[in-house]
Amino acid sequence: MFKKKITAKILIFLILSDVLETVTQYFFKKSVAFADDFEVRTLIDGIAFLKIAFLSPFLWAGLFSVLLTFIVWSTILSKIDLSVAVPVCSFSYILVPLTSIVFLNEKVTLLRWVGIFIILLGVILVSLTSKEREAGLE
Repeated sequence: MFKKKITAKILIFLILSDVLETVTQYFFKKSVAFADDFEVRTLIDGIAFLKIAFLSPFLWAGLFSVLLTFIVWSTILSKIDLSVAVPVCSFSYILVPLTSIVFLNEKVTLLRWVGIFIILLGVILVSLTSKEREAGLE
């Protein structure tokens, strides 16, 4: 459809999209970090949970990050094909677990890392097939 190459400007937007996606996930996790011991058993509990969550500045930062991600992603898609953009924007599969380890003190098991790398391998293979398709069209 577009057949445009990935320029340095588009690459910066792709990286920004991954970073924003990671930041968004971090903010949403932080907005409910208090809920580790919180159990919602009644409607009143649910309302109390939502009240506390909606008062969290992290929730609002996360929602703002979603808006920024939408703007950046829309800009990317106006310049390159979706089948090219999605595989290139898959580094959040690594960034989110790394952020979880560093900033949230979460543990990521070896098996989970293996799964992440299998997903990334699939993304690379999909990306390569879209390049082959584009080369065949030229």
